[in-house]
Amino acid sequence: MMRPALALTCLMLSAAMASAQAPPTTGEPQPGRVFCDQRVTYRIAEPATVPEPYRGFLGAWSDAAWDANTCAALIVENIDPDGTAAIIYAYGPLGSSARVTGGTLHGTGIIRDGELRFQNSDSTQFAFRPGIADLIGRMTTPSGQSYQAAFKKTL
Repeated sequence: MMRPALALTCLMLSAAMASAQAPPTTGEPQPGRVFCDQRVTYRIAEPATVPEPYRGFLGAWSDAAWDANTCAALIVENIDPDGTAAIIYAYGPLGSSARVTGGTLHGTGIIRDGELRFQNSDSTQFAFRPGIADLIGRMTTPSGQSYQAAFKKTL
């Protein structure tokens, strides 16, 4: 009789320790975080609620630079079954001497043929594809200039 009670107590204790050490659950607002000199608050959906083919896009992606002066980050908060993605795109100066104004874009993108695409108000086009461990981004300006950057998964 003592052995089953001890086993049950150990099981309950290990479950309590695991839940106490578990990271914050997704789906809850994350504390404000700075991406590219922009404070951003976001909420990432539970991966199980996102269709499996799109889960590789879900999350916060940062540490990217389009050029020597421009930092960029992408947060994919949720993706619907039709491929519509709720996104936040942040950009700003890369380093203290850069003379780039920053901002954030809250909007939607669409995933088609394995690529997340959206555009901003000046018609700059953005496209992202999953890499081995990163998202590979491409930005094309209205004048046709094209840039590429690797966006790293941010915890």
